[in-house]
Amino acid sequence: MSRLHTDAVLVLKGYEDQRELRETYLDHLSAYEDAMWKACTAGHLTASALVVDPEHGRVLLTLHRKMRMWLQMGGHCEPEDRTVAGAALREATEESGIGGLALLPGGPVRLDRHSTPCAWHLDVQYAAVAPAGAVEAISDESLDLRWFPYDEVAGVADESVVRLVERTLARL
Repeated sequence: MSRLHTDAVLVLKGYEDQRELRETYLDHLSAYEDAMWKACTAGHLTASALVVDPEHGRVLLTLHRKMRMWLQMGGHCEPEDRTVAGAALREATEESGIGGLALLPGGPVRLDRHSTPCAWHLDVQYAAVAPAGAVEAISDESLDLRWFPYDEVAGVADESVVRLVERTLARL
């Protein structure tokens, strides 16, 4: 097992919410040695982070190039990732163009399992606070990148993103 796989198991064992879904993730990790990698066609763990700016009451969403949906930053784990939290922070930094993001303490904010064109994604979702004066920069994976006030997210994003915002605000 990779160090990242071991970290994912520990993170999920410590995650106390969404018990049934958490067990699904742990069962998947137990069944597939390659569960952390895109090559696992039965599904794989992914890592994401909702970028928040509490000072201005807003979140940064990306209009995902392939999915054509407003989503939080995130994606596949890479071989250089040592932890799931590190993968989420890397993805958020790459896709937002913002350096100095800081994950909220306390581990994942929530879990979300969803189908994508490549396979099932078992997403471990974090929240990252943008530093004061942060300036975003669109990446190749995005069609657009935009700040939305908390109360406007439900009008542009799906229910999974809305729930992620709600859980993030509860943690803030």
